[in-house]
Amino acid sequence: METIILDANNSEHITLCAQAIKNGELVAIPTETVYGLAANALDETAVANIFSTKGRQADNPLIVHICSVLDVTALVSSVSPFFEPLAKKFWPGPLTMVMRKSSEIPDNVSAGLDSVALRMPNHPAALALIKASGCPIAAPSANLSGSPSPTKAIHVKNDIDGKIPFILDGGSCEVGLESTVLDLSCEVPAILRPGGITIEEIRSVVGDVLVADEKSTGKPRSPGMKYRHYAPKTPLVAIAGSAKVTAEYIRDNIDINTVAIMFDDYSFEHSNVILYGNSYDHTAQAANLFDALRQADSMGVLKIFIQMPNADGIGLAVTNRIKKASGNNIVGLDNLT
Repeated sequence: METIILDANNSEHITLCAQAIKNGELVAIPTETVYGLAANALDETAVANIFSTKGRQADNPLIVHICSVLDVTALVSSVSPFFEPLAKKFWPGPLTMVMRKSSEIPDNVSAGLDSVALRMPNHPAALALIKASGCPIAAPSANLSGSPSPTKAIHVKNDIDGKIPFILDGGSCEVGLESTVLDLSCEVPAILRPGGITIEEIRSVVGDVLVADEKSTGKPRSPGMKYRHYAPKTPLVAIAGSAKVTAEYIRDNIDINTVAIMFDDYSFEHSNVILYGNSYDHTAQAANLFDALRQADSMGVLKIFIQMPNADGIGLAVTNRIKKASGNNIVGLDNLT
């Protein structure tokens, strides 16, 4: 199969991709978070093809994407009282909400769980595709399972070329990290995965919020919980501590077989340094992280260092992805770790 890259700004190309979805095929689509591997969420066979195309574990649930708040009623058995105020403030946007599913949702979408994860993406092409397809869209990241998520069409092409008919190219993803996943199926809302909406923002709407324990050995209730994710092929070492101290450590330990992903304001001249945002700019770090990991992985070195930011705001999501990408291989250098 030839994988063709199409223009997400072209309505005819969106129609072509929507027809592929209706035919039970998979297409890659841009969202504000990362590129998604899209299929009809109500078509069990098409959903199964997502798992096989990605090499994704069957117990890792998918997120269902919709284009209207009105679509929620048919997909859940009961609507959480927290849903409406959260949707009003954060949808469309990088917030996924988990509620008890209806019988409309195939078991393989929810990995056998009694819940479904729902999101309305904040991207015109994604919303137009969902509307034109006439169905909710299951769409995990459009990469091989475990590798850095794709934030550009070329990342998708590099990972799954020849496995899907179309990639809708919408340019670089604005947020660059997957959505925050919030479980509303429990008494107190719980963050299952940090992302583009911060804990502080969610608390401003619902009050008390828990953070789920990712070390649980049971079935994951959200993508990104149980398995190693976002990892380059090259071993990644996270350097944690103050920006000054971590930069000094990297400068003293870098060599021709090491690439360093660093903050712009603490970097130094070296051919193997990749920048991914200022030390205080977690939004830029989030947008650039996965592309930087892919760049570093392509350089043929033996090791990658990365400066890890603090966990304030969206920095929590950045550190979460770095910890998972490194397999928790972290060098802690001072009391800021």
